[in-house]
Amino acid sequence: MASERTKIKEEFAEELEEDRPLTKEELRHEIISTVVYLLVVFVLIFLFIHYVGQRTVVSGSSMENTLSNGDNLIIDKISYRFRDPERFEVVVFPYKLDEKTFFIKRVIGLPGETVYIDAKGTIYINGEKLEENYGREVIANPGLASSEITLADDEYFVLGDNRNNSEDSRFEDVGNIKRSDLIGRAWVRIYPFSEMGAVNQ
Repeated sequence: MASERTKIKEEFAEELEEDRPLTKEELRHEIISTVVYLLVVFVLIFLFIHYVGQRTVVSGSSMENTLSNGDNLIIDKISYRFRDPERFEVVVFPYKLDEKTFFIKRVIGLPGETVYIDAKGTIYINGEKLEENYGREVIANPGLASSEITLADDEYFVLGDNRNNSEDSRFEDVGNIKRSDLIGRAWVRIYPFSEMGAVNQ
């Protein structure tokens, strides 16, 4: 009976301990702990967004049927720190006439290659027909690529999949994309949920 009373007293004492207000020292410790925790979270988020990946929303229809207006994507920003972009990867880069606007297109021509698009809309790389089926329709306007375009050692030629509704390397305001301007590649679609998954490369 005595041991039971002792147990009740101990539990009651613990409850009182929990209910008592924090001392100034304990309060200061709690505040510092919370600030440090939030700072660590902020730094990790900043590092992830700046160096690893970031969320972006597709605006427009230039990449249909692969990507549609309103699609939410995660951009992989780290892969190109260790390797070069590959043909047919979907990449993101700033629009040179407005650095706050970003374009998303598919890599067609690689550094050092010569790109040409004939009047029938057929794409040639170094004189050979490019076998690909990403285009939504046949190219109606070859633009600058109606004459051969030879890419420099740090340049890429890009096209939208919606070939007749895309501002891309065929036009002067976009032109060839420098390696240093590539922010990353489209990696995963996270919305709409029905289309969630890896972006078609």
